[in-house]
Amino acid sequence: MEFLPGLTPEVLDEHRSWLEPAALEPATGKLTFCFQSYLVRTPHHMVLIDSCVGNDKNRPTRPSWHMKTDQTYISALALAGIAVGDIDYVMCTRLHPDHVGWNTRLENGRWVPTFPNARYVFSDRELTYWREQNAQNPIGCIVDSVLPIVATNRAELVRSDHALNDHVRLLPTPGHTPDHFAVLLGKSGPGAVVTGDLIHSPLQARHPELSCKPDYDRQQAARTRRAFLERFCDSGTLCCAAHFPSPSVGHIARWGDGFRCETVEAIVP
Repeated sequence: MEFLPGLTPEVLDEHRSWLEPAALEPATGKLTFCFQSYLVRTPHHMVLIDSCVGNDKNRPTRPSWHMKTDQTYISALALAGIAVGDIDYVMCTRLHPDHVGWNTRLENGRWVPTFPNARYVFSDRELTYWREQNAQNPIGCIVDSVLPIVATNRAELVRSDHALNDHVRLLPTPGHTPDHFAVLLGKSGPGAVVTGDLIHSPLQARHPELSCKPDYDRQQAARTRRAFLERFCDSGTLCCAAHFPSPSVGHIARWGDGFRCETVEAIVP
């Protein structure tokens, strides 16, 4: 309830039966989150959406993120048959530490782009906001995972309704951050949509008004979330959530005055 300030014990208890154990830890009552990227292969490009936490990053308030040195993330890419040089675009739905961490890696004491051939797609308004905040008080993830990309001329600054190509388009979804965007995938209409952080937990689908503590504008985030769920409800569009426990993808369906994500397992060709 600390993460969702509007959540009451009564509402949480009402939904325990379907939240546990995947989305709610029975012993502690804590919500369960997944941290992940999405890889998208189009006929012309390999696109990475959000780059998770990263190694060697100073995150003292997040012990599990702090000064990581494991190779889990890069190894997972390799298992998928992807080398860092294969990525053409890295799209950051927002500029928070768990979505930009692997933008850079530490090399001889310097932060360099992890994906050397990629253009990094940032919302221009989002970057402007965080640069201003960082100028007032340095922000770790901006210093080590965003500004080095700008300094090496790898950043591609766009509006949050930008179309990368016929297969990948951005959808403005502000609220969690000033110019957060989701990513629409599919040539003839959205076959899938990657949510970013407009929604963190399946409980927020049932109750879209439940905004989270880190939201920049909680009221706007709630409006954005409901409009998003309404738009994709019963549409057949595959909804790919950033933080839902695995399986993190499914179809949005109506549930009373809210919604639910009917999850689907991965389809292996």
